[in-house]
Amino acid sequence: MENTNAITEQRTLPFEEVSVGDELPSIVKHPDPRQLVMYAGASQDFVAIHYDLNVARDAGHPNVIIHGALKSAWLGELVTSWMGSSGRLLELDVSYRAIDFPGDAVTCVGKVTGVRIENGIGLVELEIGLRNPEGIITTPGRALVSIPITKSDG
Repeated sequence: MENTNAITEQRTLPFEEVSVGDELPSIVKHPDPRQLVMYAGASQDFVAIHYDLNVARDAGHPNVIIHGALKSAWLGELVTSWMGSSGRLLELDVSYRAIDFPGDAVTCVGKVTGVRIENGIGLVELEIGLRNPEGIITTPGRALVSIPITKSDG
C-alpha cells in the first residue's frame, strides 16, 4: 500500500516545457464503499444513494454511486499533481455525465489544449476527465492553471 504520509519532492514545471497536446500523467483510483462513507463524513454529504445499497437499488442502480464532488476532487488532484508546487489552479469545471460505482477502477486523464502568456503570466488550458473501465469519459471537464515563466527576454 502506498505511504500517503511520505514527504515527496516538490516538483516545479516550467511554462516553457508545456506544449499543446501534452498528456498529463494519469491517476487511477480504486474507490470502495468505505471510502465513500469516509468522504460523506468529511464533506457532510449524507445523500443515502452514496452509502445505502437499498436506496441505490430502489433508484435503479446496481450499487451505491460515487459522489460527484469526490470525482471533481480527483480531477483537481490530477491537475495539481501535474502542475507542481509553483503552479496555481485558477479554474476547474466538470460535468457529471454518467455514474461511477465503487469497485470499478476509474482513471483521471488530461491533456494540454492551450498555452498563452497574459500580463507576463503563463496560462495553460487543460481538458480533463474521469474514464470508467469501459473507456467512457463519465466526468469531462476543463481547467486553467498559471505556471511561472522561468526564462526572461532580457
